Formats: sequence, structure tokens, C-alpha cells
Amino acid sequence: MEFAPFALEQWLSDWEQTVDYNFSESGVHPVVLRELLEMAGEDPEKLLDTPLNYPEVNGNLELRERIATLYKDATPDQVLVTVGASEANYLLANTLLGPGDELAVMRPTYMQVEGAARNRGAVIREFTLDEARGWALDIDSLKAAVTPDTKVIAVVNPNNPSGKILDESEMDAIVTVADQVGAWLIADEVYAGAERERNDQTPSFQGRYDKVIAVNGMSKAYGLPGLRLGWVVAPEAVIQDLWRRHEFTTISTTMLGNHLAEIALRPDVRSQLIHRTRRLIRDGFSTLEEMLAVHPGVFSVVPPMASALSFVRYDLPIGSTELVHRLRSEKSVFVIPGDCFGVDHHLRVSSALPEDYLRAGLARMNDLVGDILAGR
Repeated sequence: MEFAPFALEQWLSDWEQTVDYNFSESGVHPVVLRELLEMAGEDPEKLLDTPLNYPEVNGNLELRERIATLYKDATPDQVLVTVGASEANYLLANTLLGPGDELAVMRPTYMQVEGAARNRGAVIREFTLDEARGWALDIDSLKAAVTPDTKVIAVVNPNNPSGKILDESEMDAIVTVADQVGAWLIADEVYAGAERERNDQTPSFQGRYDKVIAVNGMSKAYGLPGLRLGWVVAPEAVIQDLWRRHEFTTISTTMLGNHLAEIALRPDVRSQLIHRTRRLIRDGFSTLEEMLAVHPGVFSVVPPMASALSFVRYDLPIGSTELVHRLRSEKSVFVIPGDCFGVDHHLRVSSALPEDYLRAGLARMNDLVGDILAGR
């Protein structure tokens, strides 16, 4: 079977380290180790005594206990710690889906589960979020996409790239449709805690249906992507199946990653990290809105409810892939083209960044827009 690469991550791998201004990342400006330890009141010297050995292969018990407390009635045995949410998603696609199995996926979305499933020979069916209605769930398209043969439904909530948070009625509709056909529901919830419009955390799908699998990690809401630490919360039988495949892929996460993630998920530290994330998201989006208004009528955006991202529509006579290459080569600015999500004439822009850096890079983007408007 011909292998299809992950287009979005290939863009990031190829170009994100080559520019002056990188607005392609999907998380907030990262926390430094010193800052994390200061939040926790931890002595950095203690880290020097950390044994650089394997942790428990499924994740250290203390960490799994911390994670379990974030979910209704979950136990540590329902948690598998993975190398980022990305390994979690990959394991799920390779555990639950095979050739000919049907997967229903949200569009637009982070397309990792879809891509991994497609490479397994799965059949992909799509349902949509409607930009004209503030990225509301199109329930008719959901019902059309899910059939009696649907094995898995995959959602990202809050959504990447739009920042949409599903409301209770939309969540109920997805659970109802999944239950009607007995499908597994994979809920990638990595942006829960990264809310822009409200202070209450986005509720999890976990506990709403007996075949829900929740995925999360330290990268987005916590600003700790370099820990490369994520997790799955699922029924114990599924965790066992994922664990066996985890042993074929990474074997385990790192001892330091487990230790630092446990520190970050302590209630007092977690609240500080969430507060930091929301501040960066809210301030950054205000700056982004201001800078997008420099050329009236060119850019428009449905304000994201959550995440460090905005899915920006533009009105220019150039496709998104070509526009991004021009930004990169002419202005040393990098964003993600809407083509990566199957939606042209959009750009995914990260703005939860230091203000001076954000303004300087967006000014260069506006310079290119001026060139294009002038026919250059």
C-alpha cells in the first residue's frame, strides 16, 4: 500500500526552523524549565538526582493518578502515558482500524487520526463544521457520514484549526450518533484549558458514553511541548491493547518527562499554567485582530473560542500554498496553508506569542499583502 505522508507535519518539519518569524506552531509560547520549577516551589537541585532510567512503561503511577483525577470516575489503570498526544492518536488508529473499516472525521481538523487510518486502508467519511455559522457542527453532515459500518468517529474539541468549542447540544448529538451504531468515539482534547472566551474548562467527552476514548497532553494548554508527553484515557481493555502496541513503537516516555509532567499537573501548578496560557492566547488574539485590519477587506476570522490558533480567511488572487511559500521565501515568515486542512484561501496563524515578536512578523506579512495588492 502506498504511504501518504502527514502534510501538515511535513510542512513543519521542512520549514519551521528556517524563518525569522514562526507562526506555524499550534501551542502557546513555551514555558522554560526554571519557570515551571518556580511555579511549583521545587529546588532545581532535586532534578540532578533523577535516575535516567526507564519509567513504568505505561507511565509512572504517580503521574497516572494525577491524570485520572482530571476525568470523571477514571482510574490510573484507564490511563496510558504516551510520547505526546501524537503517539496516542497513532496507536489508536492502528489499534481500532484496519483495511476497509469506516472512520468518520470532522472537517476542518488536525488530520493525524485520518492520515494514519488512511495508511491502514480505512475508508474515510467526513462531517463538517460550518464557517458561516461560527464553525457550528453540521449535524446533517454528521448523520450522513456515520453509517451502520462506522467503527470510529474522531473529533478534536476544542478544534484545531478553528478554535471552535462544541456546545453541549453538539456533544450530545455526536454521542447519540456514535451510540446508535456502536462506534468508538476518539476525542482529541488537547486544547481543553486553552479557552479564550471563557474561564471554565471545556468539558471532556469522557464519561458520556461507554466507548469514549479521550486524548490529551502537555503541549497545548500547558505550554510544555518539549516534554513530548501525552495520554489516553479509555476502558481498561483498550488501554491494554494500546499498551502492547506502545511497546512496539516507543516502549516508554522519559523519566524526566514523567517527573516534570507530574509537577505540572499538581493542582496549584496546573492552575498557574492554565492562567499563563489563557493570558497569552487572549493578548495575542487582540494583537492579531489589530494587525489583520491593516489592509481592510483582505482578512476575516471567526474569533476562536479556544486554542492559540486562528483560521484566517483571506481575499487575494493566490492559493494558500503559494502564499505561504512567498511569505517564507520573501519575508521569512511561516504560517500553515489552509490546503493542509482541505480548505483553501485560509491560513492557520498562531498568535499566543510575545507581543513584539508577533507584531514584527505580522508587519512583514502585511508588507507582502501590499505587494500582492499592487500586482507584484
